[in-house]
Amino acid sequence: MNLIKESCVETYEEAVHAASRGADRIELCSRLDLDGLTPSKKLVKKLVSDLAIPVKVMVRPREGDFCYTNEEINQMHRDIQDFKSLGVFGVVFGALGDDKTVDISVVNDLVSKSNGMDTTFHKAIDETNDLLDAYKSLLFHTKINSVLTSGGARSAILGYKKLRKMLNIKSDRIRIIIAGSITHENLPEVHSLIGGVEYHGRRIIDIS
Repeated sequence: MNLIKESCVETYEEAVHAASRGADRIELCSRLDLDGLTPSKKLVKKLVSDLAIPVKVMVRPREGDFCYTNEEINQMHRDIQDFKSLGVFGVVFGALGDDKTVDISVVNDLVSKSNGMDTTFHKAIDETNDLLDAYKSLLFHTKINSVLTSGGARSAILGYKKLRKMLNIKSDRIRIIIAGSITHENLPEVHSLIGGVEYHGRRIIDIS
């Protein structure tokens, strides 16, 4: 089985290097020191033009929690529409309620605004009180295409039991993208432990 390696980057140079060294897909963010915020439209446009592999873009208007105001949600709508016009493959977002459950209404609204783009619910799912319940909510009540998760733990290796349980909930509709301190060096170990198909990381491709 061919594994899909999604490289998380924040600069043009990182994206180009990752693509040239075997990345299957790029996730572009700004401020990875804040766990990723929405990048500039100018950079997105240049990468979509110059790369042959799919580019996904983070849509997160601010650092902190994932409970958004109406104005922040409207900003996310505008960003998604802009990225759609630039031809990106997909957008990455997440929204939670005050009770740490998935905000289904906001997620469905954002998926609708994505208008055919690939949609990923990001690691906000790892902040929920019940990861498996949150995953089932996305599976049964939204049209999200994929979920990015480290199994509710600081790393995929620490969260491997939860990740295996998620993978055992069979679905042809939602892909699970495994994240959490995965590097080009430990990917074989992570894969043998978890048995996923898609993996995500800042250092999943050697771009040194």
